[in-house]
Amino acid sequence: MNFKNIAILAILIVSLGSCSVIKKNANEQNTDSSMSSVIEKKWQLIEINGQPVADQINGKMPYLQLDEKSYSASGGCNGIGGELTLSKNGKVKFAQGMSTMMACPDMSIEQALSKNLIAADNYTVKDGILSLNKAKMAPLAKFKLIQNNKQELSGTWELDYISGPRIAFDGLYPNRKPTMTFDAASGKVNGNSSCNNYNTTFKTNGNTINFGPIMSTKMACEGNGEATFFSTLEKVNTYSVSENTLTFIMGDIAIMRFKRK
Repeated sequence: MNFKNIAILAILIVSLGSCSVIKKNANEQNTDSSMSSVIEKKWQLIEINGQPVADQINGKMPYLQLDEKSYSASGGCNGIGGELTLSKNGKVKFAQGMSTMMACPDMSIEQALSKNLIAADNYTVKDGILSLNKAKMAPLAKFKLIQNNKQELSGTWELDYISGPRIAFDGLYPNRKPTMTFDAASGKVNGNSSCNNYNTTFKTNGNTINFGPIMSTKMACEGNGEATFFSTLEKVNTYSVSENTLTFIMGDIAIMRFKRK
C-alpha cells in the first residue's frame, strides 16, 4: 500500500470517528436526566409495561407530578403519593405512600402504576417524554409533559371530602357545602365556608400551594363545619388537578377534595 492510499484510509477513519461522536452528542442533547427537567411539572401517563394507556381511565386523566422531595399521582381512580428521592445522575426512588380508598370500575392502570413507581430506580427525559426505568430494562412507564399552572385552578370548586372530623361529611355540612373560586390572574380566592363568605390569596410553585390570611364575615355558625374547613385549609401544602377533581394534600395525605362546579 503506497503513501497516498494510507493517507486516504486515515482520513476515512477520522471521518467515521467524527460522525460517531456527532451522533453520540446529538443523542445526549436529546436525553436529559437532570432534576430540573422533571420536577414541578405535570406528566400524563401514556404507556405502562409497554402498553399504551388511554387519555382517560374511569373518566380521569392518569398522571404523575414530582416535587423535589415528594410525588403525587393517579392511575385514573385514587390519588396516590409519597416521598421521593431524586439524584442528579438520573437515579430515582419512590417511597410507598398514602392513597385515597375509592373503588373504581378499572383499577388495572392504578395497580400497575403503583407497582412500577416503587420498582423504578432511574429515569430519563427525551423529546418531552419521561421514562421510568429499572436498571437498563425496557421502560416501566412513560409520560408526556403537560402544562401545570394556576389556570387549571381557575373557576369554582365545591368541597365533597375532608379528612379529620369523626362526624360524617353530610352531618358536618347539612345545608351548604364550602366553595372556593380561584382567580388565577389576581392570585385571589373567595367563597363560602358553608356559613360565612371569605376571601384570601394564594401562591403556587409547581404543585405546591400556599394560602394567605383568611378574612371572612362574622355570622354565628352552627356546628364545626366552618372551623374544620378553615383549619384544614391552613394545613394544605400541595395540590393536584385531574379533570374535574381538585385534591389538596398535606405531605403525602389527601385531606380535602373538591369537584368543579
